[in-house]
Amino acid sequence: MISTSPGRMRADTDFFRDLAKSAYLNQCTSDSGSDSPRVEFRPDSQLITYSGVACSRALPASWYRSKEVYELERRAIFAKKLILTSHKLRFAEVGSWVKFEQAGFQFFLVKNKQGQINGFYNICRHRAFPIMTNDEGKSSILSKKGLLPIHVHVDAKGFIWVNLDTSKTPKDWSSEFKNIDQMARHEGFNFDDYYFDHTWGMSGDCNWKTLADNYNECYHCKTAHPDAAAVADLSAYKVDTKGGNIEHFANTNPEQEKNGLKIVSNYYFPTTCMVVSCVPTSPGHCSMEYEVYRHKNATDEGFKTIDEMFKRILAKDKWLCNNAQKNLIVGVFVNGEMNPKMEQGPLYFQHRVTGILNRHHQWEKAAGKEINPAQHVPSDGSRGTETDIGFCSSLACGKDAEDLAW
Repeated sequence: MISTSPGRMRADTDFFRDLAKSAYLNQCTSDSGSDSPRVEFRPDSQLITYSGVACSRALPASWYRSKEVYELERRAIFAKKLILTSHKLRFAEVGSWVKFEQAGFQFFLVKNKQGQINGFYNICRHRAFPIMTNDEGKSSILSKKGLLPIHVHVDAKGFIWVNLDTSKTPKDWSSEFKNIDQMARHEGFNFDDYYFDHTWGMSGDCNWKTLADNYNECYHCKTAHPDAAAVADLSAYKVDTKGGNIEHFANTNPEQEKNGLKIVSNYYFPTTCMVVSCVPTSPGHCSMEYEVYRHKNATDEGFKTIDEMFKRILAKDKWLCNNAQKNLIVGVFVNGEMNPKMEQGPLYFQHRVTGILNRHHQWEKAAGKEINPAQHVPSDGSRGTETDIGFCSSLACGKDAEDLAW
């Protein structure tokens, strides 16, 4: 039997109002205090259990269109979670910098004289004008004075992670991603043999979670992605989940590996599949951003074959997600029954989202105010900053103040 809560089956229910009235009790969300539900796939019954509760219902459509959900995600996820952003190979020279954005939070990464990667919000402390107006560049002199720093972690493989939380001791990288830079399946890749080639992107008319759901399953690959058979044995496809890591497995044969078509895929919560990022820009839109790294011995023909195939697959993903989003916003569809084995990835992803959002909302409810971990409030409280922020927040509630009351 599948057990789902009434909150998941209610059509067009305002999520934020449900939470404010404590009516949203999702049995399929971990309440252990951890961001990661205890997950078990039971082949005998073809069910997934989350913290002991069987569940295979997807998130309600309202979660994919609600402005309130999106704003809570900005505070609960993107303002405080580690986000895989780039690789050190993209910063070839001292002074190289690149601008990034996640859910409206702009920041840039720069390589210093010691070869370290530092990160800063793209905001001047004085009047909030952007420090960098171009997408990337090189600066011989960049003073830290007046800049708002962000936390940066470079793992053993050279991948760069950021945390936009302003606290001095944000959540440790190893608590979410311990040993992911030591995985045996990555040993076949020597990153010293690669160099950054180019970046490209697409704009998607879909919620960022629609894109993440799509990336984390291959249930529909046989029909949606004919190219997939060239890089994977879909009959052997499986997913393992732990912490912030969704690990995808699909066998490749010796001939495929010889042609450079071996695929090793990991999705790192919340938004990144190695060098592929789905960046939220609004409740109904996202940016799909891709970094392409080339092996130093790759032939032009071989590189072009893989690059073009990858772009065909991702263009089809965009088409699939845009069309799914159209039906998520019209108010007819509520949620669907998912395949607990072949769609374990999106189910796990969705339960992490619900758990994180519920806990952050309870934190805000106890505090009686919105909590944005990325917000820099002057420590001296000049000109009554806290009072002014509170006044503005009270105006923002407007006519919905009663429904949104803490």
